[in-house]
Amino acid sequence: MASPLLISALAASLMLPAPVETGGVRGLVEVGGDCSNAAAQVVAQTGGELLSAKPDGDSCVVTVLVPGNGNARPRKVTVRVPM
Repeated sequence: MASPLLISALAASLMLPAPVETGGVRGLVEVGGDCSNAAAQVVAQTGGELLSAKPDGDSCVVTVLVPGNGNARPRKVTVRVPM
């Protein structure tokens, strides 16, 4: 059986007010474009596996893991592609 103290604490937490809009600036970042096309292009050119793609100014930084030939280890390749 739940203790009355736990039940009271749960009930009190459910009655907390919702966030209030203060009219202040929100923490949003506008991005001029996404890097999905650049990432697809680099993956197609290298035959690698996409590790990351992130915008950086007016370009995208795309990192792929390219498989090695034979017994060679795969290598990580980072390419900057204009948006």
